[in-house]
Amino acid sequence: MVSLPVFDLEGKSKGSIDLDKNIFDIPVKKSVVHEVLVTELAAKRQGTASTKTRGEVRGGGKKPWRQKGTGRARAGSIRSPLWKGGGVVFGPKPRDYSKKISKKLKQLALLMSIIGKIKSNSVKVIENISLHSQKTKQFAQILKNLGIDSGLLILDSCGVAEKRCAANIEKIKLVNSKNISVFDILKHRTLLLDKSAVSNLNERFQKNETKQ
Repeated sequence: MVSLPVFDLEGKSKGSIDLDKNIFDIPVKKSVVHEVLVTELAAKRQGTASTKTRGEVRGGGKKPWRQKGTGRARAGSIRSPLWKGGGVVFGPKPRDYSKKISKKLKQLALLMSIIGKIKSNSVKVIENISLHSQKTKQFAQILKNLGIDSGLLILDSCGVAEKRCAANIEKIKLVNSKNISVFDILKHRTLLLDKSAVSNLNERFQKNETKQ
């Protein structure tokens, strides 16, 4: 079995929690993780960059000078890309950068990115991180007790107090266990999960395993 260390809010060890070895002990394929990561980053691009061609720039309808006899190069418009204030050749236009990817591959990459963190001893489980007050100082002390300075906090249910406290601390991001991404996992040094989130992920990946 694959096991993860469990801690309380004071950073004291509370044993471990077991994961299904058939699911969380598969080899990590970097090519799969990379493909899904590129897809996620592409989906974040707005694709709103836009430039004007010579036909879209205002003005330039009149020929600057006659075709022959001036000793200068012929010119048909002051909005030529060769002129200052002219159009742009092959400039960016609004487009959709998103890529299609199968759900099966996305889930596999997500699982592999978590396994990579497990193998590097960068995953910790906390019994319960429910906060009774919206004090950032209290939340920061919990992270200090656990030795976390850059981490992704994955909870099964996120309360208002947890969301506000996490938003005030740099390099800490809080997400629901249903909304984790490969990008978030790779970006942060440590993964911190509560027991409910671990059970949720374990059940989620087991379902995907039975479907295959």
